[in-house]
Amino acid sequence: MNKIDQLCINSIRILSAEAVEKAKSGHPGLPMGSAPMAYTLWAKVLKHNPRDPSWADRDRFVLSAGHGSMMLYSLLHLFGYGLTMEDLKNFRQWGSRTPGHPEYGHTAGVEVTTGPLGQGIANAVGMAMAEAHLAAKFNRPGYEIVNHYTYALCGDGCLMEGISGEASSLAGTLKLGKLILLYDSNSISIEGSTDIAFTEDVGKRYEAYGWQVLRVEDGNDTDAIEAALKEARQETEKPSMIIVRTVIGYGAPAKQGTAAAHGAPLGAENVQAAKEFLHYYPDKSFYVPDEIREHMKELVSQGQKAEEDWNKLWDPYQEHYPDLAADWEAWHQPCQKEDLLDDKEFWHFEGDMATRSASGEILNRLIKKVPNLIGGSADLAPSNKTEIKNMGNFSARDYAGSNLHFGVREHAMAAIANGMTAHGGLTVYVATFFVFSDYMKGAMRLSAMMKLPVLYVLTHDSIGVGEDGPTHEPIEQLASLRSIPNFTVIRPADSRETAAAYVSALSRTDGPTALALTRQNLPLLDGSGKGALKGAYILKDSEKEIPDMILMASGSEVQLIVQAQKVLKEQGVDARVVSMPSWE
Repeated sequence: MNKIDQLCINSIRILSAEAVEKAKSGHPGLPMGSAPMAYTLWAKVLKHNPRDPSWADRDRFVLSAGHGSMMLYSLLHLFGYGLTMEDLKNFRQWGSRTPGHPEYGHTAGVEVTTGPLGQGIANAVGMAMAEAHLAAKFNRPGYEIVNHYTYALCGDGCLMEGISGEASSLAGTLKLGKLILLYDSNSISIEGSTDIAFTEDVGKRYEAYGWQVLRVEDGNDTDAIEAALKEARQETEKPSMIIVRTVIGYGAPAKQGTAAAHGAPLGAENVQAAKEFLHYYPDKSFYVPDEIREHMKELVSQGQKAEEDWNKLWDPYQEHYPDLAADWEAWHQPCQKEDLLDDKEFWHFEGDMATRSASGEILNRLIKKVPNLIGGSADLAPSNKTEIKNMGNFSARDYAGSNLHFGVREHAMAAIANGMTAHGGLTVYVATFFVFSDYMKGAMRLSAMMKLPVLYVLTHDSIGVGEDGPTHEPIEQLASLRSIPNFTVIRPADSRETAAAYVSALSRTDGPTALALTRQNLPLLDGSGKGALKGAYILKDSEKEIPDMILMASGSEVQLIVQAQKVLKEQGVDARVVSMPSWE
């Protein structure tokens, strides 16, 4: 390791410790232990341009261990992503650009919101799947316009969570060779050594998943870390895990290697001791020397050149493949609502039909209008009616397929959808039985926080599931999803309202939508359709201008209030029927 690299690494350590100390809360341990691997990745391997954080062919970096956010913020500051020193000083303060855990859309350079452990690993799997799919669709000989890697940094806690196992198992099956996971293996948790609850051989577990597993025994050996990263990039048939043995809180002599370094400020005296131990300007605070600034300018220029080289490839690509270039631009734009509103075939249905079946027909109509549509089910596609015909299956043999097979992995499925959507270029839907939305809740909540337009197709709504019994009857799930801020739930009453639900969901750009769909057949209601785009509308009006009563319902109960209106009319009560598929 040369002097400037060591200086940069120590600046990340000290900035992180100082910011946590000033905030009087936070997690200094991971940033101090993982700084060498994070810096090596960002400075030596990661393809990124701080001048254009949204460049489509950048490598993605996900900090799955989101509590180590100050490490990421320090990197973003040093590399010139727009975070100022004042931003670092305002770590964890109300309204700051440096919140306690990274937030997508709030801080430039943050690819996804992380904090609940394990989510970031699944997000990274989704990003790698998105890269593979787009590459299969758009790359041509001599024109690899989609050619980037996805990196994630995780800790012991991430790998204890079930979601990481679900997602990693699928990644191995799919042979996602451009996915690389850095494992900060420090063997410390909040309650003490990880051996009180976590003793398996993680490397062997990941080898069983179908991953390449590499090891770096000294987390401060940047040459070994760089070599492992480059070796991982050479493996094209397997995702790679690099297990890096680190010391939590490295540099703080009194607390390093202990749980005391994990989730609390080190204390002013220990921060000072760390500066002295690391020989990093013990008489200064929140300080970055000019030599680091100059070094960073050189690194940033490399990222700018990488994007310039991509642009030089893109220009002739447009000339040789104008249709593909036009599709590329279209795939990165929101769905045009008008294209669906004016399509008579899209709205045409006949007879009684379960709304899950209507949904299946709609998905197959949509692929003509929304060619970047991709999605699937947690091993329930025949029941959820989510297969898109003649579009192939996404697999290790064919990444161009549009039908995703997640296996029975609901939680990972939802988080993978978040990663695919955050990646950009795709319209993503996922499906399962409504009752199993409980298994997805953590990731669904994050999709709402990130304002990602993920579409959740949730079938077998309500007690109409019948003989499957109470384990499969969603009762409280509807209220649970409706309670999530920025999360839209639509419960259509028939096939035409289901079409309206899809139009609403696909035209939304600032958050997710869940469709609650029936297994049982529902009648096609007179007057239903585009009115559902309002959230609620008069389906059957009263004869009087001011009705005696207003009947309101959603989903499969709307047919009941239509019948009730007739019964009430016979009793001299003039009622208005309102279908209200969405409260939001």
